[in-house]
Amino acid sequence: MTRSGRRIAVRVTPKASRNEVKADGDGEPLRIYVTAAPDDGKANKAVQKLLAKHLRLAPTSLTLLKGATGRDKVFGIEE
Repeated sequence: MTRSGRRIAVRVTPKASRNEVKADGDGEPLRIYVTAAPDDGKANKAVQKLLAKHLRLAPTSLTLLKGATGRDKVFGIEE
């Protein structure tokens, strides 16, 4: 658990045509599209970097809490 206890849920699409973050609102998780393939954690690293950029945080302030091998992920946020 992160110190601040803040979490963010995301749904990931690996091997997309471009890196992109989409927010639907309505309580739905963020949709994140990354060009990286889900091999050896490459997509997870790409998601972490893109999400951090979107939130204007350092990538090291995000921790993958759930979903290391799935499309639905939960990141903890440390500020």
